[in-house]
Amino acid sequence: MTTGRRRVIVLSEYESRIVEDARLTARDRELTEDPALNRLITLRSLDRDRLEIRAGWYVGVLELDAMDIRVVPKLVGGNLNVLRMLEYTTATTAVHHLDVRRTFDTGDPHLRDLICDLLNRTTAALLHHGPRQDYLTRTESLPVLRGRLLPTRQLLRRHGRLDRLECRYDERSTDIPDNQLCAEALSLAARTAADASIRARSRRLATDFAALCTPSRYPHGHDHGYGRHNEHYRPAHQWARLLLAGAGIHGLFTTGPADSRVFLLDMNTLFEDFVTRLVSRTLAPHQVTVRAQSVHPGIVVHEATGATHTELRPDLLLTRGHGPTARRHPVDVKYKLYDRRKLSSDDVYQAFVYAHTLAGTHADASPTASCTLLYPTEAPADPRSVVVRTAAGTRSARITAYPLDVPALLDDLATGDEPSARRELASALLQPLAVEVADSH
Repeated sequence: MTTGRRRVIVLSEYESRIVEDARLTARDRELTEDPALNRLITLRSLDRDRLEIRAGWYVGVLELDAMDIRVVPKLVGGNLNVLRMLEYTTATTAVHHLDVRRTFDTGDPHLRDLICDLLNRTTAALLHHGPRQDYLTRTESLPVLRGRLLPTRQLLRRHGRLDRLECRYDERSTDIPDNQLCAEALSLAARTAADASIRARSRRLATDFAALCTPSRYPHGHDHGYGRHNEHYRPAHQWARLLLAGAGIHGLFTTGPADSRVFLLDMNTLFEDFVTRLVSRTLAPHQVTVRAQSVHPGIVVHEATGATHTELRPDLLLTRGHGPTARRHPVDVKYKLYDRRKLSSDDVYQAFVYAHTLAGTHADASPTASCTLLYPTEAPADPRSVVVRTAAGTRSARITAYPLDVPALLDDLATGDEPSARRELASALLQPLAVEVADSH
């Protein structure tokens, strides 16, 4: 595939490909040999200018001099659904206004360009309503007194002189972290967006924000502490952080080497966060508590000392009730191709341990311990169960692999009408908690 004069290689998650006639430049080879990059996508130069590419669960774009490599998210139904998942996970709104056919010069924008467009939309809205100002404390020499005179500084710097006064004062300014984050991200979008129309709009907005603040002064570790004064900046900051993460700055769901040619988003983390919010909101009406990444020490211990050998940390632990009679059910989230292959042994072993140690009740464990694995599909599929038996043939545990039809769930969440996909999910998760299926409707 080619776009203009650029050669484009498109892969799905977990797909492998050997590219003939790759013709990598020295700069390309330096990037492809970066260990940090190869933890996200495996690139290996073969003989006769061939390049082996092995994608994992990271999606996005890698721009080489010789070609663009795009990893597209097939499991959740495409790039727009990734953005819809991000929107749902972070409780922002912007994606539903996106019209790809009207916005982009090219008919097939990659994930970073979509995020650049959302950044443009949200930062333009900030300018339309007026950029935020805040008081900044400044210290400088002035011909007249302003604010407080600094006597010690005046004595040390201008002893015996009164033509300039050392002052400290507060001044309202737009050169604040809220605007600096937007300015820096827009500057990056103006340099790296592949679509000409998006790049041009980013350039105009970057110029507007550069007049308000100094982009390079933005402190990346700054905690914005959102409140009523800057809550309206949250959507723009979400897309800004996500875009900057592709340049090597740790962000929301993205990690990568310090190179603006790389934008790879961690679908494993995004899917886990999406499922956590989805399950929590779906089960909330049924008085089920959902704990994410809860730590359970003291279960696997050294026999002699009693010290914890390893901690158990299920992705989700569902609890209904209180005290020793409360029922619990562990859930593990897997961003894997389980609609096309059987469960891996490692995942079965992990789920088996969760089922036997965390499921049931403190007072009386259920006859068959159970654990649910949630994985993505882009079309309806049936759940599958694996039963663990002892050597004597006694059933010991049941592990259910439950497919989440992500496009259908996103449509449910967008419309709110007849949420059949969420009802089915609620039924599947409530059964191990001894809730009648009829209660889930």
